[in-house]
Amino acid sequence: MRRPASLLICLAVPALLAGQARPTVAEHIALGDSAHAALAPPQALGHYRAALAQDSTNYAALWKAGREAVDIAKQIEGKDDSSKQVRDSLYVVARAYGEAAVRVNPNGADGHFTVAQALGRLSRTKGGKERVRFAKLIYDEGMKALELDSTHDGANHLIGAWHAEVKRLSGFQKFFAKTLFGGGFLDKGNWEDAQRYLARAVALKPQNIFHRLELAEVYVDLGKYSKAREQFTAIDPLPIADVLDHEYKQEAKQILADIKGEKDET
Repeated sequence: MRRPASLLICLAVPALLAGQARPTVAEHIALGDSAHAALAPPQALGHYRAALAQDSTNYAALWKAGREAVDIAKQIEGKDDSSKQVRDSLYVVARAYGEAAVRVNPNGADGHFTVAQALGRLSRTKGGKERVRFAKLIYDEGMKALELDSTHDGANHLIGAWHAEVKRLSGFQKFFAKTLFGGGFLDKGNWEDAQRYLARAVALKPQNIFHRLELAEVYVDLGKYSKAREQFTAIDPLPIADVLDHEYKQEAKQILADIKGEKDET
């Protein structure tokens, strides 16, 4: 995994060689898109930041910069204070990019999704009260993205995963959230919507490994092992398209082995 100190390079704007023409905003965005496709988020972020240095209100550069900050941060696995600080600071940066994108274009689904995604990752390192507060923001931003674009596969995944995570909370955790932190909205969580939204994400982008992995995990939770196996098995031949896809594939293989022989409960 990438070490925190090396992540400082992700904040650098691509340097120009002497005499080299300055790329336009559109060219920097195109270069960022190419770096994103090559699974090089630090380079992609650098190009989007360079585009923003020329046009701070460019919507595409804003939400895409947030996307890359998330991709960099989610690769930092260390539990030490230094790793946590760098990881969390990158999620905060991603959220800020998303919020700036929303201000520029309130009717753009990608901006709202970027905010929700950054908060979803950030909430994992926070305490109870903040996690409940984040849960409400994540749900609201994810649903706003779907209201604007019902075919947004990432937003469908996010909302499906939100329902699953809420259902996985213990009764005590939900009671604690409701009584102390006003988390009554967590009653919205249900397995039907977890399946529906995640299945929609898979249908919209069947090549996405993470969509299938999370849907399969929900099927395991519900004892629908045949459906889970279908999703886990479909993952192995899929192309790598995300910085964590290698890990997602390994996780799928491990769970598939763990449920070997399990019979459907429902």
